[in-house]
Amino acid sequence: MLKKVAIWFLILVLVLGLAGCGRSETKPPAGEEKPAKIKIGLITGTVSQGEEEYRAAEAMVAKYGADVVLHATYPDNFMNEQETTISQIVSMASDPDVKAIVICQGVPGTAAAIDKVKELRKDIFFIVGVPHEDPLLISEKADLILETDNLARGVTIIELAQKMGAKYFLHYSFPRHMSYELLAKRRDIFMEECAKRGIEFVFVNAPDPTGDAGIPGAQQFILEDVPRQVAKYGKDIALFSTNCAMQEPLIRSALNEGAIFPEQCCPSPYHAYPNALGIKIPSDKAGDLGFILNAIEEKIVAAGGAGRFATWRSPANMAIIRASVEYAIGVAKGEIKGFDSAKIQQLLSKEAGGEVRLQPFDKAKAANFLMFVGDSIIFGKK
Repeated sequence: MLKKVAIWFLILVLVLGLAGCGRSETKPPAGEEKPAKIKIGLITGTVSQGEEEYRAAEAMVAKYGADVVLHATYPDNFMNEQETTISQIVSMASDPDVKAIVICQGVPGTAAAIDKVKELRKDIFFIVGVPHEDPLLISEKADLILETDNLARGVTIIELAQKMGAKYFLHYSFPRHMSYELLAKRRDIFMEECAKRGIEFVFVNAPDPTGDAGIPGAQQFILEDVPRQVAKYGKDIALFSTNCAMQEPLIRSALNEGAIFPEQCCPSPYHAYPNALGIKIPSDKAGDLGFILNAIEEKIVAAGGAGRFATWRSPANMAIIRASVEYAIGVAKGEIKGFDSAKIQQLLSKEAGGEVRLQPFDKAKAANFLMFVGDSIIFGKK
């Protein structure tokens, strides 16, 4: 009997020993642990609010994969649906693998969303492009903010309009945009520059695309109002609007009426020009800057608008999104530590296709709020 017990005891010890050996073999060797998953969040507008931003996001998702770049869009009617924007950002931050979130444009609700996220997680790095909220407020909330230099553009756009023969400068906007500090300051600079150069400044209140009439109503207003303004002031009137959704009808109307179009609100060859001019971009030419610049010039010249239409040589908001995503990936990987103005200038210059001029909104109070300006091209200019 004792002999049988001893035999069973030996068998049990062997089985347990083998099981223990089996478990130890499943452990990865020291120094070869599975790396942490890299994820970043990306929030942009829809195609109707800003197609180039959406396409830039698609390109970054295609580059890194939908499991790395988590892309979502804020609602078209973002003014009345701020809670939706906030919930989208908070939802992204709830994924522990997400280490950075890029938001472009930084529509109202962005600052509140960052506050909510920071209550739960202080480790997430936030990059905001084209903020709609107060610069000093958003600079306190986000880690890095990028915007075209709207104050410098208050001078450069008027310079460009005069170079193209403008005697009048028409500024389309609405109260919501004029409540934004940078846009309001730029309007004031527009007025000062026009006065210096003998150009008459004209301000027209347009419908807010987030209002009851929506984007279609705002676009229809532009199509109807531009002919009235050209009939009143003549063809040497430069047209400008602060809203992305208005750019396509503004370009089309300017070309039809013989007016001047110096620059979009968000300057880029891809912003509104292709759709306004009926340009189809083949899949093999997507992202080919030379192709789109040549295609725009051909259409403008053929329609008699040579020398009266312009934009930046490279896309502003696309560069912001691409550079921001690259920066965020660097943060997630631990390759970039916090705010680094030299690094973001390097990335912006790369994505913009040339050196950009970068300066802080306020060196003392908002050094992380960086503004930049690119070079312009006048289509058909000899």
